[in-house]
Amino acid sequence: MISPLALVVATVVLGVGTFAFRFAGPALRSRVELSERVEQLMATSAVVLLAALVATSALVEDGGFAGVARPAGVVVGGVLAWRKAPFVVVVVAAAATAAGLRLLGVP
Repeated sequence: MISPLALVVATVVLGVGTFAFRFAGPALRSRVELSERVEQLMATSAVVLLAALVATSALVEDGGFAGVARPAGVVVGGVLAWRKAPFVVVVVAAAATAAGLRLLGVP
């Protein structure tokens, strides 16, 4: 079991690190010159990282395939978000899709 002191220390360290990263961007922006190609690659890498996170969360559970219901819900939510539906509609439709499929016995 992790001690409460260790959790507090870890939280403070992560908070300070996050603040340092957020502060370093504007502070170093005028000193560091990035080419247009590098800036484009960084923007693309952020999208790829987010897509990988979504795919991992949607497809994997406990080291194995999560089933069909969860990815189907993610697809429904993704399509609705792409079509610029309101956020509440996206979340409710994705959850309803996954829940409905599970109610029908689809894993």
